[in-house]
Amino acid sequence: MKGSLITLSFFALGCLLGPVVGARPLGEGIDLGFLALCALMACVGFGLGNDPETLRKFRHLDFRMALLPLMTVAGTLCGAAFAAILLPHLRLFDVLAVGSGFGYYSLSSIFITEYRGAALGTTALLANVLREIFTLLLAPLMARFFGRLAPISAGGATSMDTTLPVITQSAGSEFVPVSVYHGVLVDFSVPFLVTFFCML
Repeated sequence: MKGSLITLSFFALGCLLGPVVGARPLGEGIDLGFLALCALMACVGFGLGNDPETLRKFRHLDFRMALLPLMTVAGTLCGAAFAAILLPHLRLFDVLAVGSGFGYYSLSSIFITEYRGAALGTTALLANVLREIFTLLLAPLMARFFGRLAPISAGGATSMDTTLPVITQSAGSEFVPVSVYHGVLVDFSVPFLVTFFCML
């Protein structure tokens, strides 16, 4: 929750400074947004590679759980496609791009802003922040009524970090390896799927 508030604070600061600073390139054609995106991708790779426990946890994972990230991706995209029917003023592929953030609001919103503009990037930020917040608040109810894998899927890319503590409390510590595995793979899919749908 604290991380979400910090992100929203920086978003509000960006809205205030945007008209003053403007989207000016740095030097000869160097784009500040592109540099921020590259730095963010480097941090993601560093974070994944810096955890020696991740690969060990993957080796002891139940084979049936390997399908969970695929089901999360498919379910989210189906839900986004249904939402596109209710939002006729938005293109289907734009809605799918927003859904492809899977809760990873910082990365997906930057990608979408770069490709499709600030308005859709803001929508992606809010939609994915809300996904994380709803997971943090409703994980115990999800585990109770829909099964212990439900909060993991709801967390999307955040199931390996920010929502992991509440998932552990709701689903049990035995689901920690599944949650980390799920988060890593869904996290890895975000830049590819968001870019793919933005370019259609």
